[in-house]
Amino acid sequence: MKIHEYQAKDILARYGVPVQPGKVAQTPDEAETIARELGEPVVIKAQVYVGGRGKAGGIQFGDTPEEARDAAARVLGMGIKGLIVEKVLVTPKVDIKEEYYLGITLDRKTQAPVVMVSVAGGIDIEEVAEKTPEKIIKQPIDMRWGLRTFEALDILTRAGFPSYVLRQSAAILVSLAKAFIESDASLTEINPLAYTADGKVLAADGKIVIDDNGLFRQKEYATWAEPEEANPLEYEAKKEGLTYVKLDGNVGIIGNGAGLVMTTLDMVARSGGKPANFLDIGGGAKAEVMYKSLTFVARDPQVKGILVNIFGGITRGEEVAKGVIMAQKELPAGLPIVVRLSGTGAEEGRALLKDAGLDWGTNMRDASEKIVAAIAQTEKGQ
Repeated sequence: MKIHEYQAKDILARYGVPVQPGKVAQTPDEAETIARELGEPVVIKAQVYVGGRGKAGGIQFGDTPEEARDAAARVLGMGIKGLIVEKVLVTPKVDIKEEYYLGITLDRKTQAPVVMVSVAGGIDIEEVAEKTPEKIIKQPIDMRWGLRTFEALDILTRAGFPSYVLRQSAAILVSLAKAFIESDASLTEINPLAYTADGKVLAADGKIVIDDNGLFRQKEYATWAEPEEANPLEYEAKKEGLTYVKLDGNVGIIGNGAGLVMTTLDMVARSGGKPANFLDIGGGAKAEVMYKSLTFVARDPQVKGILVNIFGGITRGEEVAKGVIMAQKELPAGLPIVVRLSGTGAEEGRALLKDAGLDWGTNMRDASEKIVAAIAQTEKGQ
């Protein structure tokens, strides 16, 4: 379960992590009132469940209450990666001299929490991992004792944290680890961890994702759930009876059977594409289910092409083809669709697709490469 920044900071503060004072506003007038109460220049930060707020204009500044009101008016109602900003966090503006990164997540290989720290804070940690992986230092946490101060000092020293932030940062990292364990989190992150002009170290931003499987222990946090806001598409999919998970790429994926869909995601990635979703139509799906699935996936503005990968058994290839043809008439013009059919009814389905002028792949690799190439060609022509 994702939570907002202001909620993450609330949790961090309970564990002794220094955070800025602030309040949430849902209208420009409320933002002005909060800024007046704080009595100093403020930052207006969009509260949405995605990153990239700064690049999208979701972080604004106001030196006066009136400027804060105007900034909130610009941010409220804007769309960021498909999510509408309905509230903003108003906090004092901080004079930041240096930015660092602290994070804890679950490592599948070790099946344990792992600490990640870096002197390259303030930017997307995935970008750091891709371009300068040597700047990220990792260390597993023993769940029996959590992270101890001497371990925190060691990992921060190895990461190159300067001596003047070392002890404050170590105390924060120990608290972050405790929050991770006791909150049943799958991610706790401070980015940036700010070193300010007055010599303080504080969490200028915070992110926490709570494991859904642990919510029965986290009664208070469970009440914070906003599924329709956290991911509107997943919320709508559940209401429509679709097994759908939103991802960050631009290749829509539809298949039958969780294993096949997961394999398709991997194949698309190996072909140079980035999957936009996971959608499993299950077994025995008729044309109407394929039609509904295709039109649903196309609702995502990030989707630039769709790959349908079906192994026919009780799901017949000709039914899939009929659904694709029905949906294709309503999908955005120029949206590439590639279909791979195998098994029961595959030959009949491919004949229908050919008559309709739709592309199909001879196998999973061929289909994956075709959709990735088609999307690249479409984007090149724009």
